Amino acid sequence: MDAVRTIRDFNAGREQERLALKYRNMRASPFAFLRGTCHLFYDRLPADKLFRKAPLVWSCGDLHLENFGSYKGDNRLVYFDINDFDEAALAPATWDLVRLLASVLLAGDTLHVRPPQALQLCRLLLESYAQALVLGKARWVERETAQGLVRQLLESLRGRSRVDFLNTRTERRRRRRTIRCDGRHALPASEAQRERVTAMIGGFASDQPDPGFFEVLDVARRVAGTGSLGVDRFAVLVAGKGSPDGNYLLDLKQALPSALASHLKIAQPKWPSQAHRVAELQRRLQAVSMAFLQPIVEGKLGYLLRGLQPSEDRVDLGAAGIDPASIEGLMQEMGRLLAWAQLRSAGRQGSAIADALIDFGAARGRWQEPLCEAARVSAKQVVRDWRVFIEADEAGAFSGH
Repeated sequence: MDAVRTIRDFNAGREQERLALKYRNMRASPFAFLRGTCHLFYDRLPADKLFRKAPLVWSCGDLHLENFGSYKGDNRLVYFDINDFDEAALAPATWDLVRLLASVLLAGDTLHVRPPQALQLCRLLLESYAQALVLGKARWVERETAQGLVRQLLESLRGRSRVDFLNTRTERRRRRRTIRCDGRHALPASEAQRERVTAMIGGFASDQPDPGFFEVLDVARRVAGTGSLGVDRFAVLVAGKGSPDGNYLLDLKQALPSALASHLKIAQPKWPSQAHRVAELQRRLQAVSMAFLQPIVEGKLGYLLRGLQPSEDRVDLGAAGIDPASIEGLMQEMGRLLAWAQLRSAGRQGSAIADALIDFGAARGRWQEPLCEAARVSAKQVVRDWRVFIEADEAGAFSGH
């Protein structure tokens, strides 16, 4: 397989300015490269029974350490959960697991652990996942139930008000706010883009109980994540409950087909749009949906609307002074969260029923070590592909692409 051609083909047609940021981010480390090449990871996935015979579940599709974080739910409470579903699809349960484990192995330097310790973290994560499946009950993590690093994160956000957040992302002049285009979180939008976004939000608002809430005040191109950089994505400032401090920031992002789609021989539902797929599966997998989560369709394109969630609102894995016990606790939490998401969405449109997932968890002796070995092999392949990418990038293969 030609990894360079595969990456170029997958990203063809994306906006150049943000695509350049994506390629720059991918250079940073094998872990960053993994986050930007979900499609390549599944191109490399072995076709053995470990990845064909596991129970079918509604899968995040792009599960890695950075796709767990805090968010504000539609009930205005803050939760810690899986929070990215762009690639969500019906897939064997082992697909999310192997990608998550590979991310643990690749993030060893970030976690300040050596390879043998990282492998032990994988085993600990899998054991917590299996135990949660066997219990058969989907739970959730909020401030009152969180522990360790997750509790520290949620407690740190406790005192941040919506106005505080608005002040970090917008400029205020008298009673009017505009989005701050700092190059880090947002870039200026063209007039044509502003008109398109305003029309999309306006069409959506016309069916809402309070259309005036969604009056668009400003639009900017959003910079967030790694894998989706270059895809149509906007930060949208709306009137909310009144200017200036009743304003709200929303995230509007184009939904593309799942990177898993070409690798799956499993029948998938016929969704009205890719945005409907993402929104519906996010609702199924999360205990509480993100605020304002809705699909919007423009012609043949689907866009996902939701409250703008700061990408910084996740555990800082590389922070100094994190002790090994805290990292272990985080791995256990992530394993449980994945199991709960699968149990919560069990028995829907082809996914395995809870009893099958309970049996899968009970039989963990048959798949835990093979899965750890598969993750180790996958992580090594990611490192090889990253080195090829770096060499090609330095030779100019991605310039102007």
